[in-house]
Amino acid sequence: MVKTHSPHMPQSSGPANSHGNADLNRETSDVNVLSVAGFGAGLIVAAALIHFFVWLLFMYFSTREAQRVAPQFPLAIGQIERLPPEPRLQTNPREELRDLQAQEDAVLGSYGLIDKDRGVVRIPIDEAMKLIVQRGLPARAQQEGKK
Repeated sequence: MVKTHSPHMPQSSGPANSHGNADLNRETSDVNVLSVAGFGAGLIVAAALIHFFVWLLFMYFSTREAQRVAPQFPLAIGQIERLPPEPRLQTNPREELRDLQAQEDAVLGSYGLIDKDRGVVRIPIDEAMKLIVQRGLPARAQQEGKK
C-alpha cells in the first residue's frame, strides 16, 4: 500500500512523536512561567508608581490652588454693578415677552402725538379700523395711458 499525502494535511519532516504518529508536531519547550510572572509583576509595580505620582501631582495642584488669593484691582471695585454693553442676554425671556406685548398693546390701544409739526397722531387700532370701514381705503387715480 502506497501512502499518499493530502494537500490539506501538514507534512512532518521531524521524527515521530511519542504516540507514534509522524504527522503530528508539537513544541518541545513550554512557556517560561517565571518570565511571564515577572512581566506581570513589573506592570503592576509600574501602574502603582504611576498612580502614586498622579496622586502627588493632584495634591500639589490642590494645595497651590488653595493658597491662591484672588487679585483685587482697585479700579474694578466700583464697577461691580455695571451692566455689560448691549445686546445683553435675556435672563427671563417669557416675562420680557409679556412686557413687550403689554407695551405694544398699550401703544395700539391709546391716543398719542407722533409728529407735532406735520400733525401726525396715533389713534387706537379699533378706532382706526372703524374709520377705514366708514371711509374706505384710498384709491389711486387712474392714469389715462394705462387701461
